[in-house]
Amino acid sequence: MYPALALIEVNSIAIGMVVSDACVKKAAVDLLQSRPIAPGRYITLFWGDVGEVEEAFLEGTRIAQDTLVGQLFLPGAHDSLIEALVAVAQPTPVDSIAIVELYTLSATLLSADAALKAADVQLLEMRLAAGIDGKGYFVLTGELYDVEAAVEAATEAIEPATLVRTETIAAPSPDFTDFIW
Repeated sequence: MYPALALIEVNSIAIGMVVSDACVKKAAVDLLQSRPIAPGRYITLFWGDVGEVEEAFLEGTRIAQDTLVGQLFLPGAHDSLIEALVAVAQPTPVDSIAIVELYTLSATLLSADAALKAADVQLLEMRLAAGIDGKGYFVLTGELYDVEAAVEAATEAIEPATLVRTETIAAPSPDFTDFIW
């Protein structure tokens, strides 16, 4: 059984800190990120057992009220998605890569989860908001046909307005891929 993942994004740093504290007090969840992001927003990202995450998520969104900018409750999140958020990716052989760039953090997580579940691909990198004006992106690798199938699933899982762009590179240069992770 896959664990659950939740994201609460608010437009106030102060209330964001209150939300993070309330979530971990309400249920046995592990914070993955609790930090300010540009432009003056705050994210609380956590994971754990489905029931615990749902309980913490409901409490956090209740506290956030009118400061809520984005939210995502994702039961059954793919293990690779959680690993990408808690650890540094290890270099793997790269056949082809796809880059999926999105306007929102919740769309980034939802899209990456769908991609990982749809095809035999690996998540090389994921960035959420830091230094990229609140956007998110992820990079996948695998055989070209798997990467293409994953990108299709990733884009079908989200609202079209949240997608910035997707790009696929068949047989990327190792000189370039060394800089991805």
